[in-house]
Amino acid sequence: MAQAPIQFDRASGALEGANLWERTAALALVTGSKISSHFSHMGYIACANLLRKTLPERNIAIRLNSDAVFEFPYGDGYWSKLLNRSYNYEDELELLFADSIDVDYTLLDCGANYGYWSVLVSSKPFGAHKAIAIEPSGQNYPKLANNARVNAGRFETMKCAIGAARGTARLSGTKHEAFSIAGDQSAGGEEVPVIALDNLIDDGKIAASGKYLIKLDVEGVEIEAIKGGVRLLEADSVIMCEEHGSDRSHAVSRFILEQTPLKLIVFDPRSNRMETVTELSILDRIKVSTHVGYNVFGTASAFWQDRIEALNAKNLNAKSARRMQ
Repeated sequence: MAQAPIQFDRASGALEGANLWERTAALALVTGSKISSHFSHMGYIACANLLRKTLPERNIAIRLNSDAVFEFPYGDGYWSKLLNRSYNYEDELELLFADSIDVDYTLLDCGANYGYWSVLVSSKPFGAHKAIAIEPSGQNYPKLANNARVNAGRFETMKCAIGAARGTARLSGTKHEAFSIAGDQSAGGEEVPVIALDNLIDDGKIAASGKYLIKLDVEGVEIEAIKGGVRLLEADSVIMCEEHGSDRSHAVSRFILEQTPLKLIVFDPRSNRMETVTELSILDRIKVSTHVGYNVFGTASAFWQDRIEALNAKNLNAKSARRMQ
């Protein structure tokens, strides 16, 4: 029988149910995250995964807030940074989610991995929104389904990939956070079903007229996914896509800007604002690390554009208030 998960509360820092070696490992994982954060966590995943080999196979359940629990294998290199309480995962996305608590939207969590955003967005502090978590990997999907279960089944899960049209593809890769259908289709891996975003409307999963935040973390097929969501992206939708730091051509952003009716928006750390992009050179400055992803936003919705402008105003006011203190 599997051991009960170790428990960690991000708010209090309490770690429960861990033995001495597991506690020592937690200290090492936190220290490693704090040190490597100064250079975009370069090398952290590899070191954490080495440490994981010395640990018993066991889950850790991280309490993200009072109504959100996120489970993953203890020592996992990608997710163990959450043990560092000063670490924020994709904080530009959290900024928009936190500002949209009062909006009646659905999260489409495409390439959901273990379901971090679905767990968080469906929690009460984030507005208890409806979420559909979509993940194709036979290795990842059980962990995603487990996170739906430990959070009272409050979000839906689907085992498939997102692409330009309905069909099948080969999913391959060596890292659970980077499985992709973009590789050589004859190079092994597992066969997975593929649907287009617009098929979610066709299949009655969502209404064409709703409000949507669409997280597209689909490892190299973002452009294909956008092509398959023409009707959905005409609605009150925002797509949130990952631009890899190593892609100096900014292919995803270039496609959004030049080939779609969507406005391209990016969070600029220098101005602390969501900036509408008309010239891709801004990404040369923002994408400072070649081994991490940067999120860009695309929307044709006046509603969401107004919300983002209001969010910018709030950030400006908060910045001014801090200066006055």
